[in-house]
Amino acid sequence: MLVLILSVVVLLVIGGCVCVFWAARGDAPRWARGVAKATLLGSELARSASRGSHSQQSRGDD
Repeated sequence: MLVLILSVVVLLVIGGCVCVFWAARGDAPRWARGVAKATLLGSELARSASRGSHSQQSRGDD
């Protein structure tokens, strides 16, 4: 079951990356631009969450 869930997540990530690439080329339909925007927003949220946990760990080392 876990493998199935991880496979679906990986396929969604790959699909999002394809939409980002397609939208960057400029000839993507509206739905692909929406998926690309959502993918980029998700990556920014993951990046900021990663930075937040990293800064909390570094403060504990002082």
